[in-house]
Amino acid sequence: MTNINDLVTLLQFPFMQRAIAGAILMGILGGLLGSFVTLRQLSFFSHAVGHAALVGVALGVLLQLNPTWMLLPFTLLFGLVVLYFIDRTDLASDSVLSIVLSGALALGVLLTSLIKGYRGNLMSVLFGDILAIDATDLVLTLLVLVGGSVFLLLTLQQQILLTLNSAVAKVQGVPVQLYRYSFVVLLSLAVAVAIKAVGVLLVNAFLVIPASTAKLMSHHFNWFLILSVIVGSTSSFAGIIVSGLFNFASGPSIVLVQFVLFLAVFCLVQVRKKSTA
Repeated sequence: MTNINDLVTLLQFPFMQRAIAGAILMGILGGLLGSFVTLRQLSFFSHAVGHAALVGVALGVLLQLNPTWMLLPFTLLFGLVVLYFIDRTDLASDSVLSIVLSGALALGVLLTSLIKGYRGNLMSVLFGDILAIDATDLVLTLLVLVGGSVFLLLTLQQQILLTLNSAVAKVQGVPVQLYRYSFVVLLSLAVAVAIKAVGVLLVNAFLVIPASTAKLMSHHFNWFLILSVIVGSTSSFAGIIVSGLFNFASGPSIVLVQFVLFLAVFCLVQVRKKSTA
């Protein structure tokens, strides 16, 4: 375990400061979008987009490009294609997701087998390395966060109505398809920028756990949204500190803190229910 003085020294390094800034920004983004993901039951969708991003990562390594620049267009294209298939077929959405995810994952594994020599870039994206984020990653995350926040907050009433009942939203004149595809664009971009922090294997937890924790704490939508953002940002910051103190991997540390917080809130809620029963 690192002592406090060593941690203070560690926090003075620019890479650690970028990691903390990135974790907080991604935590806010995950909490904001995760609120709608959980209510619209899109958890499997974000899970599929995250795992299918392996193709984008492998292509980036094979073409000797920055994997982040391959992740962004690929996850965006994948998300839109999946939603298009769901709308154009009579199959259940989970079936379409499973089919497309399986195909993309198989392609990704085959592409990784073609990579020769050093695979550090591939491994860091698979398992996350928030300590390696640079100024470009921070700018991309901030752009997605600002764009997503402006879009969702300006259309909040319509988004809530769409979340609760899409049929009623359509009758009320809400452009349902436009909002659905716009949200998928935001979600896909959020997954792409968060992958570098927590990796392909854990990115879905980054979106789902903070929002699920907030949902246990409040059933009022506005408070649920605020609490989700707070839980996402604070748990991300705490995860970075835990990572520095115990010399753990940064991505798993963040998700583990979020999981422990979820368990703590769940236990408190259960105790409160029993005390008021």
